[in-house]
Amino acid sequence: MIEFTEPQWDFITHKAAFPAMVAGYGSGKTQACCWRAIRLKKENPKQPVAYYLPTYGLITDIIIPRFSDIFERTRIPYRLNKNESFFEIEGYNKIIMRSMDSPERIIGYESAHAICDELDTLKTNKARDVWGKIVARNRAPCNGINTAAVGTTPEGFRFVYEKWEKNPMKGSAIIKASTYSNPWLPPEYIDNLKEMFNPQQLDAYLNGEFVNMVAASVYSEYERARHHTNDTIQPNDSLHIGMDFNVGKMSAVIHVIRDNKPRAVMEYGGVLDTPAMISLLKSRHPNHSILVYPDASGGSRKSVNASESDLSLLRQAGFSVLVNSKNPAVKDRVLSMNAMFKGDNYLVNTDFCPNYVESLEKQAYDKNGEPDKTSGHDHMVDAGGYFITYRYPIVKDDVVKFKLKGL
Repeated sequence: MIEFTEPQWDFITHKAAFPAMVAGYGSGKTQACCWRAIRLKKENPKQPVAYYLPTYGLITDIIIPRFSDIFERTRIPYRLNKNESFFEIEGYNKIIMRSMDSPERIIGYESAHAICDELDTLKTNKARDVWGKIVARNRAPCNGINTAAVGTTPEGFRFVYEKWEKNPMKGSAIIKASTYSNPWLPPEYIDNLKEMFNPQQLDAYLNGEFVNMVAASVYSEYERARHHTNDTIQPNDSLHIGMDFNVGKMSAVIHVIRDNKPRAVMEYGGVLDTPAMISLLKSRHPNHSILVYPDASGGSRKSVNASESDLSLLRQAGFSVLVNSKNPAVKDRVLSMNAMFKGDNYLVNTDFCPNYVESLEKQAYDKNGEPDKTSGHDHMVDAGGYFITYRYPIVKDDVVKFKLKGL
C-alpha cells in the first residue's frame, strides 16, 4: 500500500501539458516525479519516458537508487543499464535518464513524456536552453498529448517563475506543495529548516513560494497576497499619479484614496516622454481630476520643447502638480513605502499593476547598499514612491509617526 500527499497525487495524475510541482524541501517532490514517470510508462508502454536531473551525480546518487527501490518493492521486473543511463522495464520500454548540466547530450532519442527534477537550480539562461532541448526531444507518439513536467524547489525569480507564474505558457499548471504537506517527515525536520534559513529563504524552501533569493529586498514589507486589493478606478474618483521621468521609459502609478488610505489601481510604463504621457492620461481618463506627484528633477529636465520643463507641461495640461523642491532621500522614500505596507495601509491591485508588483518584489540592494538601478525595476517603484512619500511621509522623532499631507 503506497500513500501519497494530496499535492503529490495531483502532480502524478495531472493531465496538463506542462505541470509543475513547486515545492518546499521534504515535500516528496522527487518521489512524486518518480511515480509520475511510472504512471506515464504504464499508459504508454511502447514509448520511452525521459527523466532529467541537474547533474550525473544526482542520477547516480538519487534517482537510480530511488527507482530501483520502487521497482523492487512493487515487484516490477526491470534492468538497469548504468553505462547508458536507462532503466528497461519488462514490456514497458525505457525510462531514460539525462543530466541537464550537459545539454549537448540531450540528442539522439525521442520520448513521449519528460520529467525535469530541480530545473530551477539552473541559471535562467541555461534552464531556458535545456527546456527547449527537452521539449524538442519530447515528440514520440503517445496516448494523448506529450507532456513535460517539472518538480522543483523555487530558487527566486528564475525560469520556472517566468514560464509558470509571471507569463504562464499555454498548457502550464502549478501544483504548490509546502513542507507541511508531508506528514511522514521526522518531527524535528521543519524546526531544523527554521534554524538554518532566514524568513525569505523559508518562504521558498518551506512554503514553496517564489521570493527574491539574490539579495535583501528593498521593499521587504510588501507581500503580494497580503497587500492585494480588487479596488479599481470608479466614476468621479480623483486620480493620484506618482510619475517618474525617463525618456522612453516614463512610468506612472495611478492611485485612488479610500478611507484616507492609498490604493494603487493602474500603471503605465514604457511611455516615450511627458507629452505622450499627458496625451495618454487625458485620453484614458477624461472625466477625472488628475493630481500628479512627479520626480522633482522634472523641473529642470527638458522634454520635447527645450524651453519647457516636464513639470510645466503637466501644469499646462491642467493637472495639479504636487512636488517638493527636491526629491526625498532614497532612504526616506523606502522607509515610507515599507512603513505603509507594514501597517497594511497601502494596497496594490496585482491584476492592473503587474509591473509595479514585480518591481516591488524584485528590486534588491546593490553592493553599495543602494536600491539597484541596473535591472529596470526602479522606474515603477520610484513613481509609486514619489506619491507615497509626498502624501504619507515619515516624521522621525521618538516614535515613527505618519502625517497626512495636503488632504
